[in-house]
Amino acid sequence: MAKASQFRVLTEEEAQKVHEASVQILEETGVIYNSEEVLDIFKKNGAKVEGETVYIPKKMVEKSLESAPADFKLWARNEDNSISIGKEEDSVAIQPNVGPVFVQDRNEGRREGTLDDLVNIYQICQASDMVDLIGSMPVEPNDIPEEVRHLDIMYSLLKHTDKPLVGMVRGKKEQDQMFKMVKMAIDKSSNFFKENNVIIAGVCPLSPLRFDTVPLETILSYAKRSQPVSIIPCALAGATGPVSLIGTAIQQNAEILAGLVLVQLINPGSVVIYMPASTAADMSDASYITGSPEGTLIDVACLQLGNDLYNLPTKAMSSLTDSKLVDCQAGYETMQNIFLLLAAGADIVSESLGVLDSIMTTSYEKLIIDLELLDRMKRILQGVDASTIDEDVRVIKEVGHSGKYLTHPNTFENFRDRWRPSISCWDSYDDWEKEGGEDIVIKANRKYKSILVNRPTSLIDENLDKELKTYIKKLKA
Repeated sequence: MAKASQFRVLTEEEAQKVHEASVQILEETGVIYNSEEVLDIFKKNGAKVEGETVYIPKKMVEKSLESAPADFKLWARNEDNSISIGKEEDSVAIQPNVGPVFVQDRNEGRREGTLDDLVNIYQICQASDMVDLIGSMPVEPNDIPEEVRHLDIMYSLLKHTDKPLVGMVRGKKEQDQMFKMVKMAIDKSSNFFKENNVIIAGVCPLSPLRFDTVPLETILSYAKRSQPVSIIPCALAGATGPVSLIGTAIQQNAEILAGLVLVQLINPGSVVIYMPASTAADMSDASYITGSPEGTLIDVACLQLGNDLYNLPTKAMSSLTDSKLVDCQAGYETMQNIFLLLAAGADIVSESLGVLDSIMTTSYEKLIIDLELLDRMKRILQGVDASTIDEDVRVIKEVGHSGKYLTHPNTFENFRDRWRPSISCWDSYDDWEKEGGEDIVIKANRKYKSILVNRPTSLIDENLDKELKTYIKKLKA
């Protein structure tokens, strides 16, 4: 069963107008690319270039959309964990967070993240059947010097997961080093990257309508190796994008198309993941917020274009909240965003596990709770199975007016398929009270700790571990 956009905010005519407006911006206003190599690529392909501004013609956009694939397989070191993503899949792939600076739990409160915290989150995600992709920085390891941080992060990622990988935005030198490490871990032929999607990266334009040097070097590094790239505009409506929701949607769509065209010029047929991530600024102080329903509607509108108009793999940031605690506000803002963005047809969700405080903090307890919220939404998206109607009519006739469904064979055959929560309490008040009357945060705290107690120490063999450490030591020296 193919998964389509189920929740729409634009008519087909309006979606087409947004597309046409975006193309007009690309043709007439252009996009700044801070890279001589990128400017040369556009020049060689016939685009008008003035200084660092590239004016992208409509035909170039259309050709790039035609060459970008709708579906792809993301390879994992453990083949059982490889996943297929795109328009023909009926499931949503889940990825943890990217970028929080702090971690938080009920024992130690909020603090700067460390490499140990990063590894903890990787290991919790590895242990969960809900999580499909692992990597990047679910929390910044602030105890590692920034200039070598990427090496320790990549080593930790390769050591602690055999699921599909998520890379980082870094310059060319750092990207070459990380790809070397991935190559050591997969131990395949030199053509393996050309023939397989092994690791994805997300690149943010510098809104409005600009790509900076380091993100462009990431695009170049990934596209040349035929690896998937997400284009992730993070405009703020009213600050770095137009104040109107549809205006920021137009700009955001233009920025995504500008990244997509570049990838296709570098390597036609390479995977580009369409990822709207803009929001509405808090106009009292022009700050970044994530819990606004209006901010989410911008991305829902763009997901509609990515899914229905462009037929591209899509991605969204799902479990966002501006709350500083795992409280009621965190619950309703998170579920608002999960529901709207998954119902809008996102193929992948990130910022999905434990996010607090406008993506500044990852909470261990909320990570556990978010796994259940995402599982709830995935069940909702499955809908109702109508194939059992004939069987159900037979059962209703058999039970009649005074029989019992609870003891009917049909119930015994099927009741185990019923969805159940992983952390929420469905007991009666008396039973809950007898069990200690625990708040869900206390239960989530205990659960994440129990996962870490039982974690494997490594998922790579001693030889690879030694080889990676030797390589890192040489680079640091």
